[in-house]
Amino acid sequence: MQIDTQSKEKVELLSNKIRKKILLMAYSAGESSAHIGGALSTVDIVSTLYQLVFNISRDRFILSKGHGCLTYYAILNHLGFISDEELLTFEKNGSILLGHPVKNKDKGIEFSNGSLGMGLSIGVGLALGYKRQKKENKVYVVLGDGECNEGAVWESFMCANKFNLDNLYVFVDNNKYQQTGSNEEILVNNNLSEKLKTFGWNSNNINGHDVNQINKFLTDKVENKKPNIAICETVKGKGISFFENNNNWHHSVLTKKNYELALEELDDN
Repeated sequence: MQIDTQSKEKVELLSNKIRKKILLMAYSAGESSAHIGGALSTVDIVSTLYQLVFNISRDRFILSKGHGCLTYYAILNHLGFISDEELLTFEKNGSILLGHPVKNKDKGIEFSNGSLGMGLSIGVGLALGYKRQKKENKVYVVLGDGECNEGAVWESFMCANKFNLDNLYVFVDNNKYQQTGSNEEILVNNNLSEKLKTFGWNSNNINGHDVNQINKFLTDKVENKKPNIAICETVKGKGISFFENNNNWHHSVLTKKNYELALEELDDN
């Protein structure tokens, strides 16, 4: 479904706001390094989902790549679950905002995540439960591309088709990097979309920074009972020129100088 100009602009403004909050949390963490690059690559996906589609009283969101939690905390702040003051405590002693999300329903965090490969398993279980109860709830999961090296992910891929989980929507953040290098260097996993079609999924390759393509994946009606997955072509560190495709920013300390330079770039957009 093509969205109108006003809705698209709202998503883009939200994405810019989320990126600024990511920078603020990472900078506030001081000498505690944050997973900045992999958070920035998911911003447009999460912003589009929450701004245009997500029903907060009905649907469920699982950040399987839990190290990308800066985006998650920022959207929960936007929704009023996490205060501005709490954002500034990220990764500090006594904070509820750790380097991976820890379940805290009062703050909108419904699932602990970060043990890579487990989030999709949770999502399959939830989607199956809703199906059997004949409920309309939808389940949305964000996976990392490197995370797809985990065997548990592929077990979940098989199960989702077996149980006809058309209420399950999965995004793979295909930014092509992992903590210690590129996917090509560590374990090549090409043609994910075609592989998942053979596993019985409605599988699409999309631009993970294009609001229209993300929304189309989420809203187009497909007349079958298959689970849905989008392999999202993304840029690690998206939005900050000196972060983009620079894997040093997978997990790094953000200095005052870099924080100000990055914020200046976002202010110019």
